[in-house]
Amino acid sequence: MTTDFRITGQSEKIKTGILLGTMSIFCFGLSLFRFYLTGNTMFLFLNWNLFLAAIPWVLSIFWNLSAHRSKSIFTFSLLLFSWLLFFPNSPYILTDLIHLKQRGSFPVWYDLILILTFAWTGLSFGFYSLMEIESILRKKINDNFIKLISTTLLFASAFGVYVGRFLRWNSWDIVSNPTELFNDISHRLIYPMEHPRTWGITIIMGIFLNLAYFTFKDGRKLKRELEEKPA
Repeated sequence: MTTDFRITGQSEKIKTGILLGTMSIFCFGLSLFRFYLTGNTMFLFLNWNLFLAAIPWVLSIFWNLSAHRSKSIFTFSLLLFSWLLFFPNSPYILTDLIHLKQRGSFPVWYDLILILTFAWTGLSFGFYSLMEIESILRKKINDNFIKLISTTLLFASAFGVYVGRFLRWNSWDIVSNPTELFNDISHRLIYPMEHPRTWGITIIMGIFLNLAYFTFKDGRKLKRELEEKPA
């Protein structure tokens, strides 16, 4: 029974990987087609953002696999820290909608679809990675507590998006410029009333991410129930 469950789980991961890979290729195709028609490279940067958005999913897969093979606290801690560091990159692409505006004769509706496709693919990487993290935690703690952890992580991710978009820090700065990054973040945590925009954006985006994530999960749960329902 356990072997069958693991085979089913691996099969689901493969299907998810194929789906996310297909979505990523479609995103790349959209950006390349725009570049071919206009010669303008401005939206090619979305491919780099999508690459960063995929890192949490890759890390969560490795973490889930190592959970069955290794008991090393150091390994788990390193993977968790790395995952937390890159997780905000998944919803970050949503903020690239600020680049949406009419440019010459090129239709703005194409750019809207382009950015939204990248944003949804990035969110999907993040949501699937969070579900992987939940599957690891579910072996050790109560399911209700897992929901609380997921909610907290999504709000933390919203804060990370703010730090990236408006303070212009990125995931690498924790290594290259940790002191200034820490000072910037800690001041907002210690003196929250002095930074209303920080917490306004964090709360609103955090609520949105939670609603989107739990809707996403509920849809997958309904799909499984329909597939398992006898004809």
